[in-house]
Amino acid sequence: MDIKSEKEQQFVTIIESNRQLLYKVCYMYATDDGHFKDLYQEVLIHIWQGLKDFRGTAQLSTWIYRTALNTCVTDYRKNRKYGEMESIDGLSIVDVDDGTHRQQLKELYRLINRLDRFEKAIILLWLDEKSYDEISEITGLSRNNVASRLRRIKIKLQQYSEE
Repeated sequence: MDIKSEKEQQFVTIIESNRQLLYKVCYMYATDDGHFKDLYQEVLIHIWQGLKDFRGTAQLSTWIYRTALNTCVTDYRKNRKYGEMESIDGLSIVDVDDGTHRQQLKELYRLINRLDRFEKAIILLWLDEKSYDEISEITGLSRNNVASRLRRIKIKLQQYSEE
């Protein structure tokens, strides 16, 4: 197997093992199905391009998360200049089994979508069961700041759900 094929196989393996993570990040910033697909594609491009520079100083999943978040946040900033982003209510949820789970997940995403982009990133990491230390490493916040922000975000989401 030549070097190019090894790199391609490594990339495919990485994407397959992190697909749900990438779906979640892209979903939180997408405005519709077409935008979701564009974001996902853009994230894949950035992972492919950055893979050669990955030094291994962090876990691969941490690097992938950071790459996906940075890509989506950059897209969010770019699109925000041209008007308000649309609601994600019409966006289909990827890989969800039954209707009840789908509805609950859709409601959770609707509430999270009301948060600002940085709060979205933090709660998304927490929902993906990242530790405070991992969230700190990905976001650049101190561990205590992560804990404090998560507490405030949870309160805010609770208030949103009661409206």
